[in-house]
Amino acid sequence: MTREEFIEVLDERGYSYKIEGDKLVVTHGGYVNLKSLVTLPHGVEFNNKGDVDLDSLETLLPGVEFNNIGWVWLESLVGGFFSDWKGNIEGVASKRLLNVMISKGLFEK
Repeated sequence: MTREEFIEVLDERGYSYKIEGDKLVVTHGGYVNLKSLVTLPHGVEFNNKGDVDLDSLETLLPGVEFNNIGWVWLESLVGGFFSDWKGNIEGVASKRLLNVMISKGLFEK
C-alpha cells in the first residue's frame, strides 16, 4: 500500500492524521479500525487515543510505530491482541517490544 492510498483510507473513514516530515501520524481521538488492510506504508505512527485493529495485516515494515493509547490487534500476525501474545517479556511494555520487533524487521515477509 502506498502512502497516498493509506491517506485515502484514513480520509474515507474520518480518521485524523498529521504529516511530520517523512512520518504520517494517526491522531484520531479513539478506536482506529483498519482490519481490512493487509499492509501499511513505511513511516506510519499510530498516536490515537484508542485501540488499533489491524487483524488482516500480512506484514509490518520497519518505520511503523505504535504509540496509541489502547491495544493493538494483529490477528493474522500473532493471533489476537499483541499484549496477549505469549512471546511478551514480563516487565517490558508490550508496545515497546512490538516497536522494537518492527524496527528489526521481524514482521517483514
